Amino acid sequence: MDRMIYTALNAISVLRDAQVTQAQNLANQSVPGYRRDLDNEGGTVFARLFGAETARAFRQETGPAGFSQESGRLNPTGEKMDIAIADAGYFHVQPETGAPALSRRGDLRADAEGTLRNGAGDALLDVNGDPIALPPYRDVVINELGEIHVTPADGAPGERVLAATIATVVPGEDVTLRKSEDGRIRVPDGELPPPDQMARVRQGVLESSNVNAVEEMIGQIELQRQFELGLKLVTSARQIDETGARLLRMPGT
Repeated sequence: MDRMIYTALNAISVLRDAQVTQAQNLANQSVPGYRRDLDNEGGTVFARLFGAETARAFRQETGPAGFSQESGRLNPTGEKMDIAIADAGYFHVQPETGAPALSRRGDLRADAEGTLRNGAGDALLDVNGDPIALPPYRDVVINELGEIHVTPADGAPGERVLAATIATVVPGEDVTLRKSEDGRIRVPDGELPPPDQMARVRQGVLESSNVNAVEEMIGQIELQRQFELGLKLVTSARQIDETGARLLRMPGT
């Protein structure tokens, strides 16, 4: 009977992890450029006792969970400091803490020092790996290559100068990307791929997350049903065990 209970509890643990992932996705569905987390893949293994396999089966994860790299919907905003990558690729960013990372988030704003930061507070990096700081300007234009041209505050009307070039990269198929503990996208145990400026940047557009709220909600309902089924299985196993124990009792005890 304990085999049934252990199997059911292991299944409940797996369902709990899946529910956490879906809750994370739903909580970030409105974050620009967010990439939905995927359930961790795994297989079934059997416990071993004294060098031999037993009947107890468990699910074992095969590695870190990944994320979906599908593009989100591009929404025109008309804001000149809103940018998005039209197809594949990432921006190079520097979080306030931690190593440089990749991001699709393009809701940019300049802080008091002129440093370009996205909505998460990450500084946008240029092709040299330095945070981009803009001088005082009256107008800004960002082209598809990521070049930022500004009209200086004290410049002549129509004058434009190249202030910086946003570092972008389209990682090759052999590059493995994972989300770190802080939620940023990095290369596990390695350096980020260098900028290649192959991504197409669009100005006045924001990319939405690639989370489908309807699919996530339906998945939550299915997981909840499976979770309840697992609890019923544990309850049934207890009832069966108690019934068997009563049958083995001596008469009159």
